[in-house]
Amino acid sequence: MKKLINYFSIFEWCLYLISLLVIIVCFIVFKNDNYFYLAGSIIGVTALIFLSKGHVLGQIITVVFSVFYGVVSLSFKYYGEMITYVFMTMPIAIISIITWLKHPSKQTKNEVEVNELKWKEYIFLAILSLVVTFVFYFILKVFNTNNLIISTVSILTSFVAAYLSMRRSRYYAIAYACNDIVLIILWILASIEQINYFSMVICFVAFLASDIYAFINWGRLQKKQNS
Repeated sequence: MKKLINYFSIFEWCLYLISLLVIIVCFIVFKNDNYFYLAGSIIGVTALIFLSKGHVLGQIITVVFSVFYGVVSLSFKYYGEMITYVFMTMPIAIISIITWLKHPSKQTKNEVEVNELKWKEYIFLAILSLVVTFVFYFILKVFNTNNLIISTVSILTSFVAAYLSMRRSRYYAIAYACNDIVLIILWILASIEQINYFSMVICFVAFLASDIYAFINWGRLQKKQNS
């Protein structure tokens, strides 16, 4: 327990605990009686704080979060979100566990080695992302997915983020931050119809703060590792 407490900085503990507090308060204020939503949000925030440190436990928790979030998304017919997290984010997170364990930092095993991708791989990622997005657009259309266009954009940002995370690039956090913004919009639209979904809006606002910090911290990790 002492090692866990000391592992995170004061700022990181504040970020994590404030995120939890805001999520729980919002859950209570908007009288959401589905504790499955609350559990999923807490699991997600926990995954992000470990990911921001480059710790493989973050990927392991992401696998669990994908299941919870997939169920929540299915409840509002956000089939794109369900398919994305259960059949894309979760498998990539499992692969990421392996790749992260194979590439620990030379300074400490509790930290993944930050990878600098070549420009050719970014071109490959751009082409692959467009193909995946194009295919999933028609899949979601067949399932009559709510807010189809925004759901499709979410698939694009999620895929890019998951790929960059698997490849240990610090820019994964930027992609996830973009995805957070898309999801905030998506769940605002859902909460207009059912106010209890507003707790998911707050959840992704907390995710956004964590992902922004993750990008900053991974920059520090990369600088430290290169030196």
